[in-house]
Amino acid sequence: MKVIGFAGYSGSGKTTLVEKLIPALKLRGLRVSVIKHAHHKFDIDHPGKDTFRHREAGAFEVVVASSNRLALIREFEQPAELTVHHLIAELYEGVDWVLVEGFKHSDLLKIEVWRASSGKPTRYRDDDYVVAIATDSPGQLPVATLRPVLDLNDTDAVADFLVNNQDRFDYSFEDRLG
Repeated sequence: MKVIGFAGYSGSGKTTLVEKLIPALKLRGLRVSVIKHAHHKFDIDHPGKDTFRHREAGAFEVVVASSNRLALIREFEQPAELTVHHLIAELYEGVDWVLVEGFKHSDLLKIEVWRASSGKPTRYRDDDYVVAIATDSPGQLPVATLRPVLDLNDTDAVADFLVNNQDRFDYSFEDRLG
């Protein structure tokens, strides 16, 4: 399994890039999973549905599955700060790539997504885990870098960067959770 993070401020284009990378990697015959960090309470269940009723009745976990889809909903009795490594451990081991959106403070190798028009600072100068910058404004990067600078609007170029450097993104559970 290969793992790469995508970090950047809200509105930088992380979700759009990840959304476009999924089919670009799938066209290369690769199976892709995504982990997305949520900053607030979220719900994928709906009142009145059986799974919602089971969860409201106090189930710790509810798994709903069909021949096409599986979803796991886990309710923590106490707030839990899961690391990105805990979440990766939950994924199917047969996946080729895991694209992680958010978790900008993690120790995962990551691509910084940055737009000058956002007015937000860059992270690559202070984050040794940033291995490349995807941007629509390379000439406005505040400090020169030896890291690859990728065209944020050229999804195939970003996918090629990942595939051509795939050995760099090998993930080992033993090294992270052991």
